[in-house]
Amino acid sequence: MTYIVKSSERLRPTASETETKALLYLMNFREDSDEVYYFVVDFLNDLTGMCKMADKMWDVQSKGAKNSSPKMIGKELVTLYKNYMSDFEFSCFILFLGGVSNTVRKDNNINSFDVSNVEVSALEKIIEGLKEECKSKTYINDAEITDDKINDFLSKIYFVIDDKEKSEYVKKIIRLNPLIIPKDEVLVAIFNEIMNTQSGKKNIRIVEDITLSLPNDAISYGRHLTVTEIKILVLNRILTQEVVGGKLPISFIPIYFKYPEEKRKNLLEDCQLDFSKALFDTSSQDDYWKLFEEVYRLITNNPNDDINEIFNKLDKDLKNRCRHFNVLSLKYFISKIKDGLEL
Repeated sequence: MTYIVKSSERLRPTASETETKALLYLMNFREDSDEVYYFVVDFLNDLTGMCKMADKMWDVQSKGAKNSSPKMIGKELVTLYKNYMSDFEFSCFILFLGGVSNTVRKDNNINSFDVSNVEVSALEKIIEGLKEECKSKTYINDAEITDDKINDFLSKIYFVIDDKEKSEYVKKIIRLNPLIIPKDEVLVAIFNEIMNTQSGKKNIRIVEDITLSLPNDAISYGRHLTVTEIKILVLNRILTQEVVGGKLPISFIPIYFKYPEEKRKNLLEDCQLDFSKALFDTSSQDDYWKLFEEVYRLITNNPNDDINEIFNKLDKDLKNRCRHFNVLSLKYFISKIKDGLEL
């Protein structure tokens, strides 16, 4: 079993808005989204979802045009068809579209559908466009362009039309306490940061003509994001909007009220200052992110633990490496994360 990488986007090293929306659709808006762990960027296709062991794959092609005709849709299916014909097994083939002309769907109110919602005349044009595009590509043999294979392929295609704002895609990423959900402009900024991170994966190295023996070989090239990585990025950006001068975290209240009353205000300010130093110290960002990820993991895996229990479960060496925190400010940091999650 082998797979030769062809048609990676060597000349377009930035992710489009549509590609990022496709990623977040795959992450959050499918019944099987919980199975997706890796998002491999511009390797086997615009986007390839993989489960944690990389033995189940979701193949995604995206197109940003808002009014794609049936024939244009057919042409856009070519890389999905290439993967359908490959030795690798994909569990799902998804064409994520910015929009389609009103001649495509039987029911224009349905935005996620298979060929059963495609007009017969439109389907004929889709097939025509796909055949033309297949014949123009050197990586698809003419012998593979048969009606039987194309019809079977189309029966496996799932069309998704983008119908959400950037902010809606970000809101769905993690379950947040409603009290801390920011304004839409902040959510849009976070969306753009995810898009930029996705773009950065394209610049790691050229993968054209690389041969893969197994799907999991793709993970070795580092052109991927993980669900956890995206969730932590989003949570961090939301929680750190108001570091200094922020409200007292509810989870920190038992510690706060044990402290001498006349020193409580200073305690809160000191904790916030330490948090700020850890956040903005570029020389120790790796340890900060490792700490954030470990706290997030412990809280989500142990939702009933209080702040002290989470603190005690943290790796001692990691705590000591995050030099800006002391016992109290680290517990404050844990409180901020715990209060931000709606568990």
